[in-house]
Amino acid sequence: MTVSSGALANLSTVLRWSAWLLLLLGVLLSVGAHIRLSSEAPQAAPAPAKAAPTSGEAVGPGGFAALYVAAYVEAGRGTEASLARYFPNMRNISLEAKAGAQQAHQLAAVRVEHVSPGYWSVTVAARVTASPSTEKDDDEEPAKNNDDTEQAGQVLRYFQVPVRSAEGDDGFVATTLPAEVGAPEVGDSVELDYGSPVPGDAKDETAATVARFFSAYLAGAGELDRYLAPRTALRPVSPAPYTQVEVAQLAELGGDYRRNLPASEGARRQLLVDLWAAAPDRQLRPLTYALTLTARDGRWEIAAVNAAPVLTKEK
Repeated sequence: MTVSSGALANLSTVLRWSAWLLLLLGVLLSVGAHIRLSSEAPQAAPAPAKAAPTSGEAVGPGGFAALYVAAYVEAGRGTEASLARYFPNMRNISLEAKAGAQQAHQLAAVRVEHVSPGYWSVTVAARVTASPSTEKDDDEEPAKNNDDTEQAGQVLRYFQVPVRSAEGDDGFVATTLPAEVGAPEVGDSVELDYGSPVPGDAKDETAATVARFFSAYLAGAGELDRYLAPRTALRPVSPAPYTQVEVAQLAELGGDYRRNLPASEGARRQLLVDLWAAAPDRQLRPLTYALTLTARDGRWEIAAVNAAPVLTKEK
């Protein structure tokens, strides 16, 4: 079949216009899609799941439980509402004890055990004191003998409180009334990674430097900065709680303490220092500090008062 040149020209024109139409259609579709996506509100990425808090992170539950136990010890007939803010179900419970018959002092969370996400068991220690006796109502029954009273003296008692996060993580609530429990077991003794201690000696330059440092730090004797290494920021205790400080003994990390050790430039020492500090009333109080010392210009300087002494590594 023979095709004329005119037909070929017409076909070429149709194909050319079709290509342009397809190109224009693609651009319009792309712009429309962009406008549609831009008008839609972006969806936030899902929040990562919260890790279950450990007992060491549960400072909030511990403080809440201490407040709850304080209110519980002092509550009685007619003051039930004071506990409802901690234990909502308290609205359905009536108390029989006399309000204010006991008071709680020196409360502290001594154990916080993680039960499940957002749920803890808190053991609170409290020194409980019986209020001074008043005239008893004739219709009141005599109180039962209890060793815990110890003639109205302070008694250290322990209460276990279940605490969970409130809805929306807005505070905490107790799930029951407190349960009185026995004292927690005393932990095993710990071993520190320091050598044998030696008595403080004024003829030992390191011990003398440490003594002068603590005299400035705790007793306000002299300028503190003169004993500090560069870039060590430390302020003296103010007001000074002691009038005199004496180094009782020193121990060195990883080995026996060495007297008059030369202060080689850049050398470091980590010491455990036991002090006797005299208060204004002349009462002596023992104190223990972990220190880091560095050598500069032929002398030892205090680089840090460490947060805690170094423990012996388990083998």
